[in-house]
Amino acid sequence: MTPQPLPRSLSDVHESVATNYLSKWKRGMAFAGPAYLVSVGYMDPGNWATDLDGGANFGYSLLWVLVMSNAMAVLLQTLSARLGIVTGRDLAQACRETYPKAVSTALWFLCEIAIVACDLAEVLGAAIALNLLFHIPLLAGVAITSLDTLLVLWLQKLGIRRLEAFIIGLIGVIAACFAVEMFMAKPDLHGIALGLVPHIDGRSLYTAVGMLGATVMPHNLYLHSALVQTRRIGRSNEEKAMACHWNFIDCFVALNGALFVNGAILILAAAVFFKAHQSVTEIQQAYLLLTPLLGTVLAAKLFGVALFAAGQSSTLTGTLAGQIVMEGFLNIRVQPWLRRLVTRLLAIVPAAVVIWLSGNNGTFRLLILSQVVLNLQLPFAIIPLIHFTSDSQKMGPFANGWKLRTAGWLTATVVVGLNLWLAFQTITQWANSSGSLAPVVWTFSILLCGALLVLLAWITFQPLNATPAAPVPTLGLESAPPDLIAAPAYRRILVPLDHSPLDRLAISHAAALASQHAARVFLLHVEEGVTSQIYGHESSTAEVEAGRAYLDLLVASLGKLNLNVETAIRHGANPRQEIIAYAREIRADILVMGAHGHGGLKDLIFGNTINPVRHALNVPILVVRGD
Repeated sequence: MTPQPLPRSLSDVHESVATNYLSKWKRGMAFAGPAYLVSVGYMDPGNWATDLDGGANFGYSLLWVLVMSNAMAVLLQTLSARLGIVTGRDLAQACRETYPKAVSTALWFLCEIAIVACDLAEVLGAAIALNLLFHIPLLAGVAITSLDTLLVLWLQKLGIRRLEAFIIGLIGVIAACFAVEMFMAKPDLHGIALGLVPHIDGRSLYTAVGMLGATVMPHNLYLHSALVQTRRIGRSNEEKAMACHWNFIDCFVALNGALFVNGAILILAAAVFFKAHQSVTEIQQAYLLLTPLLGTVLAAKLFGVALFAAGQSSTLTGTLAGQIVMEGFLNIRVQPWLRRLVTRLLAIVPAAVVIWLSGNNGTFRLLILSQVVLNLQLPFAIIPLIHFTSDSQKMGPFANGWKLRTAGWLTATVVVGLNLWLAFQTITQWANSSGSLAPVVWTFSILLCGALLVLLAWITFQPLNATPAAPVPTLGLESAPPDLIAAPAYRRILVPLDHSPLDRLAISHAAALASQHAARVFLLHVEEGVTSQIYGHESSTAEVEAGRAYLDLLVASLGKLNLNVETAIRHGANPRQEIIAYAREIRADILVMGAHGHGGLKDLIFGNTINPVRHALNVPILVVRGD
């Protein structure tokens, strides 16, 4: 059996943006966007917690950590974009095609945990912002955040460019808020310059590692490799090289924008809290202290607005990352709203429990915990990315040279080492605070970390001795002579009707097929009225009679074309089931169906017929749609 290809990343918007403009300005603008969606993951509420902690406790001295982290992020996101452009595969798909199923499944599971952890930070950030701005209780705020599933669903239906524009708008709100606040805070420019010089001590090491781990997000590497494929770039090496060039510019500009936001948070904390010798242990505390220390309510309000914008923008991109990861690793696809709802529920439960048990103080600790979880998953995305982009069989002339490989492995070594140190420190703190349960904490942590280290060692060293990767699956048609590809013959064409103007359009297409193949046309109408549901084929109402007359009229029209036509009326509450049952009964070769063009919320309200029928029947379906 010939292997089937994996679906394209984000198939609904795959190659939906044209880039073949003569003007360099228009071409650059066409490529701009994917990196901005990625950049919001570098300024989510988890970053706020570490930036506030660093600025309030150590002043400007850790600014260099943000600059170093941003440089690592630019490198890794550039490699991710190159992988998507050159291979036409996102990072999740590349893992699935390269690694054994057990390893691929383990990587998927870890990535899902990281996405939930990231969503947890976004839930808490949005809930805290609602609490600060409108005094909504945290538990109620957590519940309200579940409603953004509808916002995500609506934005995805508008297309990738509108989604990108919305995200860029939120980023602009965040940047504008902090630009105003920095102007109010009047930071020390000399102190900022000194903060760019690398220096660290044992007291600030923990905070520095947390800032690094919060900056480089693992799910962004999966996300970026898929988002770049929304651009239509062609297949030649010259076109791919051009796309890599423009995506590097997009990445450099967007991530330096994220660096500005993170740096602004740290500088604000240093200029206001460190200068006043005021420690900050939670985001709410920072909000409340801004007003008395800066002498204006506006500073605190801008802080709350920026926090809400950060949480919402990260939520939107987290949804896309979850979709990419599930489709890429498992080759299954679920509705985006369902995927979003499940992820959000998994984040809401621990958030609600912590708020219920610990109150406001527990939210900050939960934010830090979410970043620790992200740190643990980060190496499992970085190392495969470096391997794949260094593989000449996958990348051809675009494979990493020795400079990129050196920079990549140096970055991986730093990230892995510092994150292992952070994990060890965190586990030690948990054990020390567990009292008599400390042995249990240590035992469980050692077993878990041991398993993760074995997996990490495998994906690090196994590719060095691996056999050449299998080629990307194809349909096997490129090697088959043209006379071996026989055109299908349709003998039974089914047309489900719904008494709408689309019926005529569907029948016209069916008639054209029937004339070409000498096929029989079957016209089906399903009555859904209460009488039909109760009495079935014995029903006799004005609506049923009108349906029969309608079918007779269509038969007469098709008879003039010398077509063989049969009609059927079915009764039931579920038209999809009736269509599926009748198609199997007549052994239909192909279905011709009209599409109304609605989606999103209307699908939830009015139902969706085509997709369930498509999944249930193993025959082609021709979908026609009117203006």
